[in-house]
Amino acid sequence: MEFTVRRAGRRDRDALIDAFGIASADEVVTEWVLDGQSDPAFRTAFVPGLVDRALRDDEIWVAGPGEEIWSMSIWQHVTSVERFADEAAEARTMLEQAPGLRVAQRLAYLTDLLAREHPREFPHRYLQVIVTLPEHRGEGAGAVILADRLKAASEADVPAFLEASTERSARLYSRCGFAPTAATHTLPENGPTLIPMWFRP
Repeated sequence: MEFTVRRAGRRDRDALIDAFGIASADEVVTEWVLDGQSDPAFRTAFVPGLVDRALRDDEIWVAGPGEEIWSMSIWQHVTSVERFADEAAEARTMLEQAPGLRVAQRLAYLTDLLAREHPREFPHRYLQVIVTLPEHRGEGAGAVILADRLKAASEADVPAFLEASTERSARLYSRCGFAPTAATHTLPENGPTLIPMWFRP
């Protein structure tokens, strides 16, 4: 199978929203934030907001045969932790408005953790998320995105950072050249363990 790796644009917005809503539904951090509940607002509000922000401020890279989207990833160019602090503040505001909402509690915890623990080594590329449609997992679309983006990082001599959310994904990232740091972050209430990893050209 030959894949095309490309940077997505505004014309891909609807397809990106559909793909991310489906592909991320069983991602372990998403499952933990949603507390195992089906939350219509996740698909109708959160996902479109995430995609719109990434199209505006970041880079969305996709892979699939031709123009199809089988895998998608969001990459940030990080020069400070200001954005993470802003996102944590937004989540705290949402929690204040709905203090008993479990999703708001968990999102506030997660964004605060990321703001507090994100590395202070700048600049770097941050792989915020990479997901693949369930029916296309294991076919290599995600791997070709990683290979393409890490080649670009190497050519620019800029390191890349991510948090693996499972041991399986950590092994995949290791094969691509990422190395784990000494610290891990286990989310409460039976949440997954985040494994920070660096790729250094």
